Amino acid sequence: MYTATPGQDDPYVIRTDHDGIATLTLNRPQQFNALSQAMIAALQAHLDAIAQDPAVRVVVIAAAGKAFCAGHDLKEMRTNHHKAFMQDLFRRCGKMMMTLTQIPQPVIARVHGIATAAGCQLVSMCDLAVAVDGARFATSGINVGLFCATPGVGLSRNLGRKQALEMLLTGDFIDARTALQQGLLNRVVAVDALDAEIDQLARSIAAKSSVAIGMGKQMFYKQLEMGLDAAYQYASEVMACNMMTDDAGEGIDAFIGKRKAEWKGR
Repeated sequence: MYTATPGQDDPYVIRTDHDGIATLTLNRPQQFNALSQAMIAALQAHLDAIAQDPAVRVVVIAAAGKAFCAGHDLKEMRTNHHKAFMQDLFRRCGKMMMTLTQIPQPVIARVHGIATAAGCQLVSMCDLAVAVDGARFATSGINVGLFCATPGVGLSRNLGRKQALEMLLTGDFIDARTALQQGLLNRVVAVDALDAEIDQLARSIAAKSSVAIGMGKQMFYKQLEMGLDAAYQYASEVMACNMMTDDAGEGIDAFIGKRKAEWKGR
């Protein structure tokens, strides 16, 4: 089992930081960035480290080579064809996907090429997603006799039920414009505009109060699983707590005083 150590040079996922934005680049271009055990462990280690790093305000998931992510490493899965390996693999992958939603920083997927199966799942589990207009998406496991059950969890929480099931049952690709229309993406841009679009979006978020962003992201995902009345009760409590933070006081005072807020981070 590969174990990644935060802070070390990692051949599977490369981390770069600038202006409060941490970019994690999937780095198995020859394998179309397939999610091997090692890559999942590397992503988990980086995300765990970032969650504890107050200097990081936004995370971008990018990829090297021609594709974003082609899903799980099928060769590795066939080489280790026993149930205990599969259970451990999908448990670890599910934990990593959940971590994307649990860390306080918003996570943006930077998508090019193809995002298939668990790669499509990765896009769906990021908080936001921006893709080039030539990107394509599929849950293609069904084509090799494997229903994309775990990708279906994220997909069904982004797309409408019938749109998600069509992807899961057919394995057919959808293009970026269709993915945008159906709710998998936030924006679609020309390839030469992708980095600028990601940077603009990330900087817009990074300029906000990290306290409000962190509280809000946690609230957003938790209330989705509640009934309407419970969701309002929970959201009301979060807003009351948020109002008591130093950042909320500073932000309101800055608005009233017509000046730029200086966030305190508490």
